[in-house]
Amino acid sequence: MAAARPLSRTYLDYNATAPLRPEAREAALAAMETTGNPSSVHAEGRAARRIVEEARSDVARLVGVAPRCVTFVSGGAEAANAALNPLFGAGPGAAPLERLIVSAGEHACVLSGHRFPAAEIAPLRPDGRLDLDWLEAACRRPGRVLLALQGANNETGVVQPVAQAAALVHAAGGLVFCDAVQTAGRIDCGVAALGADALMLSAHKIGGMKGAGALVTARAGVSLGAPLVRGGGQERGYRAGTEAVAAIAGFGAATRASLAETASEGARLVGLRDRLAEAVRSVAMDAVIFSQAAPRLPNTVCFAAPGVEAATLMIALDLAGVAVSSGSACSSGKVAPSHVLAAMGVKPELARGAIRLSLGWASAEADVERFAEAFRSVLARMRTARRGAA
Repeated sequence: MAAARPLSRTYLDYNATAPLRPEAREAALAAMETTGNPSSVHAEGRAARRIVEEARSDVARLVGVAPRCVTFVSGGAEAANAALNPLFGAGPGAAPLERLIVSAGEHACVLSGHRFPAAEIAPLRPDGRLDLDWLEAACRRPGRVLLALQGANNETGVVQPVAQAAALVHAAGGLVFCDAVQTAGRIDCGVAALGADALMLSAHKIGGMKGAGALVTARAGVSLGAPLVRGGGQERGYRAGTEAVAAIAGFGAATRASLAETASEGARLVGLRDRLAEAVRSVAMDAVIFSQAAPRLPNTVCFAAPGVEAATLMIALDLAGVAVSSGSACSSGKVAPSHVLAAMGVKPELARGAIRLSLGWASAEADVERFAEAFRSVLARMRTARRGAA
């Protein structure tokens, strides 16, 4: 007999994507009623252009730059692919960047999406933070450097020392690109705080629509190098193609909502995050919560219960009405070994059980309670079955 379908669901996978905010939905629907192409000069085109430029100003305010520093793209992956090239930041007469350094915990779009011949991998410490001593030594070697470093890790939630790393790289004449996808709306992701020369954002991580993102430079006039998408003059020639007006409008609305509540939301999410961690430990006293001693995002808990496989636990929780993710889920949806935990020195048998819980704008105390109840029931069944099979 099939299991009864749960009456309601508990969503704890905001680091993968956040539910659409009502403000973003409303803005996107309104934009869909605007007929014009943003590049057209007639009234309808100017109306569409106004929507795009208002959203550009919203995104610019979030990170503390001028609107002309914001280039709209389809998301974080495109932003990384576009920016991570030897000609990034090379003005007239400037030499191209010669070396790319990426931290071992970067997202796949950074590790595999760059346009350098090869990348140097900067190691992580056991707590998940970048090894700054290694970076300092690397910056003394010949060749102008571009460093790609996350603001915060999507799996563990570890907040990286971007400002300290940027100071080392800048002292050596290099540049810094920051993946700020997970930090936006959760902690300060302004370019002044990060010290980065450019960063990337993704709308759907903060409650906007999928398919919109931004590549942001710290200063106007910074060259992005050769564009990825050619064929038109949109986005100052750096990203050809008609802008996704509705998705961009939703991005702007989600950005406004996030900016208005970042400080209070961070404090609220910390409380929920810590109660999630308590729930994990109360059910599985032997559970390991990764990077607990490091600075972390206010919304993320990554843990493993020894002897429990992540894939099995995720499916069981899903059937119980709770959506979570593995510490690393590849694009096909299959659970893959976490390169982040491996870089931290976590043993493979423990890393295979990594589960990520992540909260966001619609999360509530009831979600914590439902997770705790489901986790207790599911883990008890799994461990009973394992003892029976032994």
